[in-house]
Amino acid sequence: MRRLLLILTAVAAGAAAGLLAWAEAVDRRTSRAALGDASVPGGREAVVVLGYRDAGPRANLVNRYRVRVGLRSQSSQASESVLVLCGGAVGGAVPEAELMARYARERGYTGPVRLETASRTTAENIRNAIPLISDADTIKVVSNAPHAVVGREYLWELRPDLARRLARGDDARLGEAPILKVAAAIIAARHRAAQRR
Repeated sequence: MRRLLLILTAVAAGAAAGLLAWAEAVDRRTSRAALGDASVPGGREAVVVLGYRDAGPRANLVNRYRVRVGLRSQSSQASESVLVLCGGAVGGAVPEAELMARYARERGYTGPVRLETASRTTAENIRNAIPLISDADTIKVVSNAPHAVVGREYLWELRPDLARRLARGDDARLGEAPILKVAAAIIAARHRAAQRR
């Protein structure tokens, strides 16, 4: 019985390690996908943070993580960097973008913020953010990496001229937020499967 328990434990540990390794690979691959070729390191930058359903009254775990990714994705070389926070009141009374803006300020961010507060989906995040990012030389779309690439793909569909300005955000760090990475990788796999059908 003890031997069987050891075998089952080893199998479970191996499966968990395999799942984490797969999620890391998906995270790394998607963080480098659907990027443009015309970013301007010293120019104006817009960092678009995609929202996640949030009941409030404070930003939830996922949105706090995404804001942190957005903040660290801002380039010190940019002449101006604006944080564009996206998301309407999908899960509660307060738009996700406003909850994320409050969290960014709580973390000490004092730079410019533009809010997109009407969207209910990732596609709407991007569509509604277009007027807020059209003046940027470099555009970064951030979230969990497998989700951010979906946003970038929408921008390629809607505005290829702006998509050519897409640059990589700092959304893929080895070993960071492993549970979120696994969840994001599974959701991305389901999204891709639905697209193929």
